[in-house]
Order: sequence, then C-alpha cells, then structure tokens
Amino acid sequence: MHHIPYPAVFNLTNRWTPHASACALTVGNFDGVHLGHAEIIGRLLAVAQQQDLPAVVFTFDPHPATIVRPHAAPIQLTTSARRTELLAALGVDAVLVQPTEKHLIELEAGAFYADILRVRLQAAALVEGFDFRFGANRSGDIHLLQLLCNADGLQLEKVAPVMVDGLPVSSSRIRALIGAGHVGEARQMLAAPYRLTGTVVEGAKRGGPIGFPTANLAAIPTVLPAHGVYAACAAVVDQQSSHQRRMWPAAVHIGPNISFGEAAITVEVHLIGFSGNLYDKNIDVDFLQRLRDTQKFASVGQLQAQLAIDVSQAAQVAVAAKCF
Repeated sequence: MHHIPYPAVFNLTNRWTPHASACALTVGNFDGVHLGHAEIIGRLLAVAQQQDLPAVVFTFDPHPATIVRPHAAPIQLTTSARRTELLAALGVDAVLVQPTEKHLIELEAGAFYADILRVRLQAAALVEGFDFRFGANRSGDIHLLQLLCNADGLQLEKVAPVMVDGLPVSSSRIRALIGAGHVGEARQMLAAPYRLTGTVVEGAKRGGPIGFPTANLAAIPTVLPAHGVYAACAAVVDQQSSHQRRMWPAAVHIGPNISFGEAAITVEVHLIGFSGNLYDKNIDVDFLQRLRDTQKFASVGQLQAQLAIDVSQAAQVAVAAKCF
C-alpha cells in the first residue's frame, strides 16, 4: 500500500473512528459548498441513517489541480477551515482533510478505490455526483466506481446535478459569478453567503477623518469579487473563542482608490456601528449584494455624500438578510 499521510480528521459527533469503523462516504473537493454539494450531503446522511453508519466527507487540501496544473489551478472559493465549517453545518459526522501529495494523485483509479476508500477509510457505502472522477489523470468515472462497488457489494448512490436557471450549479460557475461581482446570484447557489477572510493592515487612514473608518484587508486566499461597492455582514475572528460571534452590517469597497489617484487594489471594510482597534485581527466578510461600480469623485464632499448612501443601503440589505 502506498505511503500517504493520514488526513486531518475533524470528528464532529465522535461516531466515526479512523481504522476502527465503517462509514458512508463521499469524496470530493467541495469548493464553496454549494447547493449541489448540499444535495450530495443530504443523500449521504440518508444512506448513513439507512445503514446505521456515520456520514463522512473526504476532501483534499490543497486542490489537486495546484499540483497537476499549478499555473492553471483556479483560486479557491473556500479555505479548508471554511469548507469544514460549512460541511459540519450540513450535519455530517466527520470531515477528513487529506494533504494532497503527488503520489496520492498518481494512484490509479483502482488503487485509489481499494487502498484509500476501502482499506484506509473502510467505506461501506458511497455517495457521489454523476460527474465524479478519481484516480490518476482523472481516469476513473462514476461508471467504473459502480463496477468496483458492485464487485464488493457496496451501495453507490449517484446524485444528479442541481439546476439553477437551466444550468448545473458548480464551483466554476460560482467562481465566475463572484469574479464578475455578481455576489447576489452566487449567493443563491451557495449553502451560505460567499465569505472572504483577511487580516487588517494599516491603510491610508483617510476614512476616519471623513466619518467612514475602514479596515483594510490583506492576505486574502480566496476569490476576490470584482471592483465595486458591496453590502455585506462582517465579524471579527476570535481565535480564542468558539462562541457565536457578533456580525456587523458592512459596506465593502474593492478596487483602487481612483479618487485619490491610486492604482493599487484594496479591500476596505466599514463595519457599520463598530468602534475599536482592528489592526492585525482577522475579519470574515459575508457578501450579500453589489451596490455600485467603483467611481471617481471630484471632491471629498462628493465622496462623503456617496459613502453615506452606500452605508445606508448596505445596512438595509444586511437587515433584510437577517445576518446579524
């Protein structure tokens, strides 16, 4: 058997123990955790209940494409931690985050099924989408998986794609929508609003003096929405606490500050009603709706007037979304 490091195991209900118990399993990247993924998880939970098995998700970090085609790998919609959080919210018993290494993705499909799914993870039932691929060069498909499961007497549930506006919901479709700024449309296909997380760094400090202080975010690992102003909800990440965090309505600007002749792209978050020092803290931003394009203003007074409108609209959207 190939030497592959064991995945990080996030046991959520303690119903499943590595190497010691069988499970109902689904395998995938689950980037974004969208409605199609939620459908797969729903079927997984049903199969797990029927067979009195724990429901387990097996995913990868980083995305295999970063190793197979690093120059063309897509920017992710979710970090590993965020995916785990969203999958947990759907009710699974455990999430396994497998370190993606070259010898793992070079396993032939049959070996991946036998060594990883059957021996290591002890899958007793599998749930996958119709477009599921596995093994080296993505050579294994759902039809091969069905043959392998039939030979072992395993139940395989095949889940059809979820359709929205006549097209399948997919991570790539959502990634394109967010990249174009259509966060509201993307939100309709996700299990939760699209979130980015960044660290607050020092900015130009122009916002405070004109009445709209902003937190400037850096080190954002996921897809950045298109330039513009957005309504959002935001929370300060507290690494020391697992308690429910307070969410604040927020107005977010992404793009260059063209009114001040700048070309650098910034992400500025105004937490409506918040006061306090945020430097070096992490902030989660849940995007709700795009409000307008980035604009150039002839004076600080015009900018202030527009910011007041932005903040009012963002607050209204956040209240309607009931996210704080």
